[in-house]
Amino acid sequence: MIKYIIFDMDGVLVDSEEALRNAAMIMFERKGVIVSHEDFLPFTGMGEARAIGGVAEKHGIEFCMEMKDETYAIYGETAEENVKVYDGVNKLMKKLRDENYKLAVASAADDVKVEINLRCIGLSKSDFDTVITGSDVTKHKPDPEGFLMACEKLNGIPNQCVVVEDAIAGCRAAKAAGMSCVGVMTTFDEETLKKAGADFAVEKTNDILSVLKQL
Repeated sequence: MIKYIIFDMDGVLVDSEEALRNAAMIMFERKGVIVSHEDFLPFTGMGEARAIGGVAEKHGIEFCMEMKDETYAIYGETAEENVKVYDGVNKLMKKLRDENYKLAVASAADDVKVEINLRCIGLSKSDFDTVITGSDVTKHKPDPEGFLMACEKLNGIPNQCVVVEDAIAGCRAAKAAGMSCVGVMTTFDEETLKKAGADFAVEKTNDILSVLKQL
């Protein structure tokens, strides 16, 4: 029986990938390098350091942490205009609370980005039983460290947790953690998500209500 729900952030609660990529593209352009949105796709769900670093490597640039810091500064200035909050997220959280689920966020994004995104939603860390970010872990998805850490903070056990994910790396991490997984088809299609380990695939995050009882 599922008692704990662990949400990824990007592609699940908000659509911030394009906003972050735009910020990173501005950062790269300031360094004289033109990159595209497609350059970032292989690194979806792996955290900003891996994404920015991977794109830098592709274009023959040595990655440094200042690149990420500059990208976040640009992102923070534009987030409220550019980050898309998925419909009904606040209502979904209230309904899940009313049904006595324990709720967590486990995102590969760094703490600063998670806080910006929660602010865009109208939520804060205090609205969840625990929040794990890329700043808290040493290994990123598809490694299960973040999900296992969230489970521990929830005082749960993996087979009572369901992860809500949109990315291949995240689905693989959920299964490696021994958890159920619902894939949200905001980034990848149903076949791709299920191949990565998702038990169910839904069109939008609110649709998880229809499958929770089946897990």
